Amino acid sequence: MFATRYLSRFRQWMPTMPMVLVDAVNATERANAQATFRVLPRMTKHEIKEHLQKIYDLPVKRVNTMNYLGKRKRVFGQRRVAYYKCRDYKKAIVTFDDSIQELGLGVKLPEIEAEKVNEE
Repeated sequence: MFATRYLSRFRQWMPTMPMVLVDAVNATERANAQATFRVLPRMTKHEIKEHLQKIYDLPVKRVNTMNYLGKRKRVFGQRRVAYYKCRDYKKAIVTFDDSIQELGLGVKLPEIEAEKVNEE
């Protein structure tokens, strides 16, 4: 009985962790590069950091998390009112190490860049 409780704390479910990138900010002179992810509420800061370091090989410096409750909504029908609730979620703000200056978001197409240079 003790072994099952002890081992259940150290389970790993990394490959199935959904992490959705919400926002990213490149590094400036004063602040490091940051990215905001939307993750499952049961994920801890340590699991988020390990996931990004082991699977994506990113140098993570710090992880801050915020828990959000899902919105409660009402839908008015002809005879009654239906209530429902959206899912709870957690936001993780990840600060990267000094080695990452630009996160590389956005796509630069060489044809479009050449046209912009020719127009100027």
